[in-house]
Amino acid sequence: MKSIDVHIIIADQKMPVSTGVEFFNEIKDTLPDPMRILLTGYTDVEDIIDAINKGHIFSYIKKPWDEHELHRAINNAFEIYSTRKQLKEKILELEKINDELNRFIYSTSHDLRSPLMSVLGIINLSRLDNSVTDPNGYLNMIEACILKLDGFIQKIIEYYRNSRLDVEYEKIDFEHLIQECIGSFRHQNTSIQFQVNVDQPVDFKGDTFRISVILNNLISNAVKYQKPDESNPKVILSVKVEPHKATMSIEDNGIGILSEHLNNIFKMFFRSKNNNKPGSGIGLYIVKEALNKIGGTINVESKYGEGTQFEISIPNRNDFDS
Repeated sequence: MKSIDVHIIIADQKMPVSTGVEFFNEIKDTLPDPMRILLTGYTDVEDIIDAINKGHIFSYIKKPWDEHELHRAINNAFEIYSTRKQLKEKILELEKINDELNRFIYSTSHDLRSPLMSVLGIINLSRLDNSVTDPNGYLNMIEACILKLDGFIQKIIEYYRNSRLDVEYEKIDFEHLIQECIGSFRHQNTSIQFQVNVDQPVDFKGDTFRISVILNNLISNAVKYQKPDESNPKVILSVKVEPHKATMSIEDNGIGILSEHLNNIFKMFFRSKNNNKPGSGIGLYIVKEALNKIGGTINVESKYGEGTQFEISIPNRNDFDS
């Protein structure tokens, strides 16, 4: 049977060595694709119903069978077999196209960063040797646009890596990790006061890359969406590590999020129109996808004009390697 392309298998419930149900059960794993039809006299109704429920057989024909009924059953089975085969081929084709598209986006993103960094280098050189007179601040505008585009490209790379890289667990020192993340954004607004509270009495194992992506995106938003007239801008980061999970909180006193937008902020390319600094619309989507990869959850509370708080729960995988 393995050497030929079998579409439909018909077996009698009463066979010399085993029943038809037992036979179909035996070949289910080695020959999962062919449609299976059972001929029966209703002697083992419970076995037949159980086999149908488990997907071991497609249908059954009672004996003595009607020729037209058997013909219809064979035609129906073949139609389903053909449809399933076409669906599998389409899925394989879509997976291949999706993989090629992801690789193209990743490669293109890396290639785009190189000329952007070159332009930034040229801008910095022109400032150092004072070779360019720029009374209107055009160089600053160019630099801001380049940094914005580079930020978006890095988000795409983060999305690709999150979707492709395997999850790897290692010990994480949250105090060290959070300080690293803060260091990446502190220069964007030096007036912000960062308050870090880490309670880590037990070891924590998790995916460092994805947890860093989550923290970076949330801290970036907390810095970016501060109120311009706030006299005491602050970002509060709290972590509590327990044997089975770590709970993180990122709270700011920024512009906040409109209540009608809270259900949409984790959707790809959603941009809130209630601020003058629209983001890429992909950061919080990446946060959600990264949490899905490591089995975490996220909740958000926000009051427009007062601030936003994200609370995250991530499983502690420490027990898995003990």
